[in-house]
Amino acid sequence: MTDQMSAPTIEVVGPEAAGVVRQVVQEAFADREPLDPPTDALSETEESIAARLAAGAGLVARVDGHPAGAVLLDAEPDGRTVHLRRFGLTPAARGRGVAVALVRAGLHAATELGDGRAERAVVLAREELPHTARFWRQQGFAETGRTTPYVEMSRALPRRFTVPTAEDMRAIAARLAPLLVAGDVLVLSGDLGAGKTTFTQGLGAAMNVRGDVTSPTFVIARVHPSLAGGPDLVHVDAYRLGGAAELDDLDLDADLDRAVTVVEWGEGLAEDLADSPLEVRITRAGGGEVADDDVDPRTVELDPLGHRWLGVDLSIA
Repeated sequence: MTDQMSAPTIEVVGPEAAGVVRQVVQEAFADREPLDPPTDALSETEESIAARLAAGAGLVARVDGHPAGAVLLDAEPDGRTVHLRRFGLTPAARGRGVAVALVRAGLHAATELGDGRAERAVVLAREELPHTARFWRQQGFAETGRTTPYVEMSRALPRRFTVPTAEDMRAIAARLAPLLVAGDVLVLSGDLGAGKTTFTQGLGAAMNVRGDVTSPTFVIARVHPSLAGGPDLVHVDAYRLGGAAELDDLDLDADLDRAVTVVEWGEGLAEDLADSPLEVRITRAGGGEVADDDVDPRTVELDPLGHRWLGVDLSIA
């Protein structure tokens, strides 16, 4: 592979790809520093990989046609927990964004295992490799167990919903509202006209807060007090903010603990406002900019990061 690498393509594979997966695993784990006790990934054979793939699933990432990464998915018997095993990249693929893309694809593939009953993903990191645990924390995993030399890390799986109309967008948000508590931070992303403010309107109506929820573009942040003794709603538009420092200047800390905070255009800026943010990504099926009230199907993805969302049922459609 050359230094100018294109975006990875990722495919779900079965036992027929055992040779490719083993090749990636061998290259990935042989290039890591020696561990005591040594990793058992290097003892995998094509036959053992094929057996794992037959029982679960796997993903292979390719760049410019070359195998660049792989992961095995293994569901527990109850179907609710999926383990990500033998996750690795070839040395040439590291630092190129392949790892993040492979994790995201693996999480979405995990939702299909166990007849769609899967709720959480689990990985094991070695205690001697803190940078590995840090990577998984950046992907929304939190420590849930420790048995030397392994650290168990878990996260809730993302959920995707097709939303045909603006009213359906408000309804999805209304069904999410009862699951939210004071201190929660929702980070909304999507193109202009995707429906971020429509989503927040549905949330505000279900939370029974004061005032009409409108785009706060010219105010940047607006507080809607609760009329029902629940958490307030803080609505922030980060579109015109120059970076995280300007978000800090809004001094939201006083409101975070007693409010549900929604930050539009907050991806890459607002995640640090909470240990466990809920990322809400809205994408439109059609191109161009349209009004929220037009009939134009959207996909809403709820991406729950951190310990807070473990055990929370986000199957709200």
